[in-house]
Amino acid sequence: MNRFVRAACALSLFLSAGAANAADAPACKTIRMSDPGWTDITSTNAIAGVLLSGLGYTQDVKTLSVPIGYESMKNGNLDVFLGNWMPAQQKFMDALNEAKAVEVLGTNLTGAKFTLAVPNYVAEAGVKDFKDLVANADKFGSQIYGIEPGAPANANIQKMIDANDFGLKGWKVVESGEQAMLAQVKRSGNGKGWIVFLAWAPHPMNETFDITYLSGGDAYFGPNFGGADVRTLARTGWSAQCPNAATFFKNLKFDLSIENAMMGNILDEGLEPAAAAKAWLKANPAALEPWLAGVTTFDGKPGLPAVKASLGL
Repeated sequence: MNRFVRAACALSLFLSAGAANAADAPACKTIRMSDPGWTDITSTNAIAGVLLSGLGYTQDVKTLSVPIGYESMKNGNLDVFLGNWMPAQQKFMDALNEAKAVEVLGTNLTGAKFTLAVPNYVAEAGVKDFKDLVANADKFGSQIYGIEPGAPANANIQKMIDANDFGLKGWKVVESGEQAMLAQVKRSGNGKGWIVFLAWAPHPMNETFDITYLSGGDAYFGPNFGGADVRTLARTGWSAQCPNAATFFKNLKFDLSIENAMMGNILDEGLEPAAAAKAWLKANPAALEPWLAGVTTFDGKPGLPAVKASLGL
């Protein structure tokens, strides 16, 4: 082998080693995500953001309604979404799959639920099922409190009303943000007023208020009180371009206790999301190892020690 061949081989090996360390393209350094204004997604985005920062990435979170967020993924303007609640968002997934716009990186939460609920004192008065609502229309003001305009769950309720299922023709969906809805639940509870509203777990509302989830809504919210899985989506092609970051998001899985604690710190203790995430991570360092398994920093160094150092652990 002459010196020119040896030099070419050495150069090839050098370039290959560099490519192995620089697993993600330069465009992957900033990861664009969305938040529909739900505290559970704010919480999981915050944990992801603190970890990504420790890995040398930049997280860019935009507050977008679910429909706008999915349209942005379809247009290539967002990279990752941690809030694909299924089966509630099946209609959106059908459209995204038809357009070949997204890929599922994995399920980040199991055991969630999402359906209508009432305060316990209303349930004790006889409202325990969707079919019990119509007989008490006057007490409820023929209103169901939903979340932000454009949310799939609101559309689901409106579909139920339009179909006159459970005799609810003429009822109104009150669209508001999560916090406005919960403020109304609190006001109603203070005066023992009657209210029916969207409720879900994980969420500290389950500990702040005494509530009963209504049965009978399987056709609209699914069985087991709207039992749900929450999935992580990426725009099509992103994981191939950014395999290291994609491995991180595939690893990132939560449970109800994590999200309840995070959401409580944000909603009840008034912590900024990033501060709540840092506090939780420092108190639960064992969570880091599975989340960072096989993950490097953006510049190719071991990920776990880099994140620990960023957290002061």
